[in-house]
Amino acid sequence: MTKNALCGCCSVQGDFAKIDQKRSGRASFESINYQESDLVFSLGVRRSREKMNRVYNFSAGPGVLPVPVLEEVAKEFPDYHGCGMSLVEMSHRGPVFSQIIRETRDLLRELLSVPETHDILFLQGGGHMQFAMVPLNLLGAAAEASYIVNGVWSKKAAAEASKFCRVSVIGTPSRAQVPHPDSINVPNDAAYLYYCMNETVNGMEFNYIPQCPDCVPLVSDVSSNFLSRTIDFRRHALVFAGAQKNFGPAGLTVVIVRKDLLGLAGETCPTMLNYQVHSEAGSMYNTPPTFAIWVANLVCKWLVSEGGGEVMDERARLRSKLIYNAIDSSDGFYINTITPSTRSRMNVVFNLREEALTELFVKEAADAKLVNLKGHRLVGGLRASLYNAMPVEGAKALVEYMKEFEAGHHV
Repeated sequence: MTKNALCGCCSVQGDFAKIDQKRSGRASFESINYQESDLVFSLGVRRSREKMNRVYNFSAGPGVLPVPVLEEVAKEFPDYHGCGMSLVEMSHRGPVFSQIIRETRDLLRELLSVPETHDILFLQGGGHMQFAMVPLNLLGAAAEASYIVNGVWSKKAAAEASKFCRVSVIGTPSRAQVPHPDSINVPNDAAYLYYCMNETVNGMEFNYIPQCPDCVPLVSDVSSNFLSRTIDFRRHALVFAGAQKNFGPAGLTVVIVRKDLLGLAGETCPTMLNYQVHSEAGSMYNTPPTFAIWVANLVCKWLVSEGGGEVMDERARLRSKLIYNAIDSSDGFYINTITPSTRSRMNVVFNLREEALTELFVKEAADAKLVNLKGHRLVGGLRASLYNAMPVEGAKALVEYMKEFEAGHHV
């Protein structure tokens, strides 16, 4: 094992971490070969899906992670690159983790083309914490914020914000739908305009960027489609994402915020809820979620090796199209009521014409190694979440099962 003067005990550049720094063409892992077509993974040992007994996991979160990432975590967990201890046992201020968090920030900046006008923060508390942190940090002297409410998560965010300011609701909260762009009118004195880019429960995704005055910051919850599409940071002042869908395990929340918005929090804002505090401390004001950040680092490297956001977007469109086509061609056996142009690429929600068959559908799907297809408890039905690490083969397997189930129960 090559020693590294940086930490005095190990090299932080393991085989998994060695990505072509030139970033020319498709980067690749030095020791990982991931072939989506036949699901062959090589990390010194070769394992097939059958031997590993992997299922296709359609969970909405925590969601599926890339197998190469899981393999690397398993390999390095007890003895991180020869250091004699696990990464989760190391000081978060030591050189090994310090390099990991810096590298993760750099990889995110590259993958999402985040300009230097924005800072990248690694926080905790999930989306629910951001529902409070956004108004606490962005209200300033303003008394009102505008919220586009079109689903479960935007409704929750607006309700939390109402504890701190007046909330001007855009949309029809009683009906889950992406509002028409012309219906969005935001006053110049609004503290910000907030929207959820992809509603995981309701299965809809914005197909446009909401317009607001230049003086009004645009804020978005991008948790469930993070790193699956481009984000225009010329238009977005702040975005946040819980990692447990497209970026890593639960416990990590990423906030990307325009630097000129830091420092607006009032004196009564709790220290741990102040973006400026975390920015000035390099996301280490307190002990960060080191394990989650390490896994997120590996996910970023996997994304780079696969071709980045453009490839992820292509795969997302292909996976979701396969399932929506199966729904639309089922002669009403499967039902999706979302306007086609705003159907989510990440979370396909649908119902059975005969609702009594829903539990049987879920059970027999699980028997076929297609798991976590039950819809959210608030809306019922079925939901297939198709995050970045879901192979296209997973979507194909689900479509095949849907056709078989329909043929066996069609009246």
